[in-house]
Amino acid sequence: MDRSALTSTVRGLWDDDILPSLSALVAIPAISPAFDPAWATSGHLAAAVEHVRAWLATRDLPGTTVEVVQLPDRTPLLLVDVPGTAVSDDTVLMYGHLDKQPPVGGWSEGLGPWTPVVRDGRLYGRGAADDGYSGYAAVAAIEAVRANGGTHARCVVLLETGEESGSPDLPAYLEHLKPRLGDVSLVVCLDSGGNDYDRMWLTSSLRGLVQATMTVRVLDAGLHSGTGSGVVPSSFRIARQLLDRLEDSATGEVLVREMHVDVPEHRLAEVRDAVTAAPGSITGPVAWAGGTRPVVEDEVELALNSGWRPTLSITGADGLPSPDDAGNVLRPFTTLVLSFRLPPTADSGVALEAVRRLLTTDVPYGATVELSRVEHATGWNAPALAPWLRDTLDGVGEEVFGAPWRSMALGGSIPFMGLLAEAYPEAQFLVTGAVGPDSNCHVPDEWLHLEQAARITAAVASVLDAHASR
Repeated sequence: MDRSALTSTVRGLWDDDILPSLSALVAIPAISPAFDPAWATSGHLAAAVEHVRAWLATRDLPGTTVEVVQLPDRTPLLLVDVPGTAVSDDTVLMYGHLDKQPPVGGWSEGLGPWTPVVRDGRLYGRGAADDGYSGYAAVAAIEAVRANGGTHARCVVLLETGEESGSPDLPAYLEHLKPRLGDVSLVVCLDSGGNDYDRMWLTSSLRGLVQATMTVRVLDAGLHSGTGSGVVPSSFRIARQLLDRLEDSATGEVLVREMHVDVPEHRLAEVRDAVTAAPGSITGPVAWAGGTRPVVEDEVELALNSGWRPTLSITGADGLPSPDDAGNVLRPFTTLVLSFRLPPTADSGVALEAVRRLLTTDVPYGATVELSRVEHATGWNAPALAPWLRDTLDGVGEEVFGAPWRSMALGGSIPFMGLLAEAYPEAQFLVTGAVGPDSNCHVPDEWLHLEQAARITAAVASVLDAHASR
């Protein structure tokens, strides 16, 4: 295919067909079920699915089936099955999600989570970048292949509605749909991004996670601090001691040995290339307070920290009254939410058991330690690129982006990738997307870079065509 003509087709699809519908999707408050326990009755997830289904029904893709799949007591899933135009028995599985993070306060003037605004080539609103555009981009890539004389294998687009909650329903759906998916030889995930908007970025690995809510309890009821302090150990001090078993507070190094791995040499080389291609992209978008500095100055080390080394963040707390309500009381308990990010190849189950052992064995003063809301997920490390895919990406980098593609380790997790890697160990993986380091996913002022989204769509179209004739 002529990539110039292909890119022109894609831009037309984005301007005329995708942007109006995607803007309307932003306006739907389809908050992920972990943050909206009443999702089934509120109907917002179902509304998002129906909105995209209705758009898909207007597309000129003969033989395509569009189906809403919903297992009992699970979030809905949108399944799009597009027959191939090439003689092939295999399947391309294309993934995205329609659920969103909570709105969060603090949006800039004129912007809001459910108010789509196009400004300076950006579409603002919750879910624009993460990840509402993905289904549109996947289908547009298929349409562009056909419009420019290319071919593609059978494509199945799967859009779930629980990704922001850790995809708890996805394993059941993959098992349910396995006979229909067939032989998946290529997985395309558009729920990622890169370090700038000058090139195509591939995600080569994803970190795993271990999360637990730790409660240290020393009393059944609060006690006047004048009476109890010096007699009853502080639950906060005990929590500090337990955290010292997990992390070096001076450096941030995680001390749980089961969470550490050796970084493969080829991943080290990728990190160096990524830092060279986009210097300053790791620290530049960070809203530093005052004179705060990064953990280290070396960008390669920062990239390894965020992609291949374990980290611990305290993401929530309970048992601590607000300063205005803090009386002279020895509190009965302290609760902290522990969020570990794990290297892509670390065993999350083994890591979780190590954390459980360190927190519940020989607890100071015999205090009670309770672990709740425990979850873990192992990361993902991409297989080596097949020659046909690498060659295609080289051509796309030159002709679509005008810059060579690069790959990077992603600090977040996409549970779908690990599940698919286990189910289809011989498949190739293309994990990419239009999100940049300043796209504000999960926080106020989320925005999608529209030109980058169009370029990514054109790139995926080229990959589909190359896959069909590999």
